[in-house]
Amino acid sequence: QVQLVESGGGLVQAGGSLRLSCAASGRTFSSYAMGWFRQAPGKEREFVAAISWSRGNTYYADSVKGRFTISRDNAKNTVYLQMNSLKPEDTAVYYCAARSRDVIVAGELEYDYWGQGTQVTVSS
Repeated sequence: QVQLVESGGGLVQAGGSLRLSCAASGRTFSSYAMGWFRQAPGKEREFVAAISWSRGNTYYADSVKGRFTISRDNAKNTVYLQMNSLKPEDTAVYYCAARSRDVIVAGELEYDYWGQGTQVTVSS
């Protein structure tokens, strides 16, 4: 059974940085795509970034391009989201997701497995 566990969230001032981690278990993820999504209070969940586990190519939402970086460590079965130059509007619960096809997409319905989320709060 696939399990995704996020960590690394917290409270940070605007302009600061955080690194989120997503530890994946229960499968061989070399044929998976991985994504990060977020949901702010009162808003729908939105796509943040995605990465192909096998090829390492990436895709970002325009709102985070140039500030966030998604990466993966094959040996640790872990996906990361490095978040720099954080803004108050980045405040949300961040979710890790896995897609059992190694093609990166932004639609949340395309992802098969989800973590429980980690809270990121950016103060102004």
